[in-house]
Amino acid sequence: MSLTITLTGTGGAQLVPTFGCDCAACQRARLQAQYRRRPCSGVVKFNDAVTLLDAGIPHLMDDWPAGCFQQFLLTHYHMDHVQGLFPLRWGVGATIPVYGPPDEQGCDDLFKHPGILDFSHTVAPFVVFDLQGLQVTPLPLNHSKLTFGYLLESAHSRVAWLSDTAGLPDKTLKFLHNNQPQVIIIDCSHAPRAEPPRNHCDVNTVIALNAVIRCPRVILTHISHQFDLWMMENPLPAGFEAGYDGMEIVLE
Repeated sequence: MSLTITLTGTGGAQLVPTFGCDCAACQRARLQAQYRRRPCSGVVKFNDAVTLLDAGIPHLMDDWPAGCFQQFLLTHYHMDHVQGLFPLRWGVGATIPVYGPPDEQGCDDLFKHPGILDFSHTVAPFVVFDLQGLQVTPLPLNHSKLTFGYLLESAHSRVAWLSDTAGLPDKTLKFLHNNQPQVIIIDCSHAPRAEPPRNHCDVNTVIALNAVIRCPRVILTHISHQFDLWMMENPLPAGFEAGYDGMEIVLE
């Protein structure tokens, strides 16, 4: 059974194009839809089960009608990762499990008025749990709110989803080095910076992390319009590639 991850959004909170910006990257995105970037998110398909990885796309209900996915897997409760849940929760029918970090506050009133969403499925760092046969390990990340990445494993496939983060905690970095994912999908919001950014990686940080992890394929996500502008004139190193909305990663 193959493991498939589709990147449904590869932008940050600003999105691409960014409102009011006339840089070359934003102008290109307005003219050519393939360069647009929606909120960072993905879809995991395994064993006939569909998991929505984060829920920041506002019109989520239009893309995913009732019954066509099994659960949400959230990295954290910043608005650009959960805003699609706000109208969806007032739907009718079966309860939808929401897996995510044990953030006591969540986002706005989601926990107070969950509707059809079941937020009781909190997960713990490095404690493996099962989603329809897919093994999932939560990995602590460095962000301004409690945030987990995830290692997704089947019998023959291993993929790490690492957004949003600025660098990686030592335990997470060591875990990834020891477990050798075939693909890493990682936050890279910024072009190279002299000083490491606070909440999101720059490309130099990602390169340094992978010097330790040694993953053969690194896909960048949570990309800003400034980083897109930089990439229009600068190539990425071998083994690194910029993700794009609609990109599909298939591991047999």
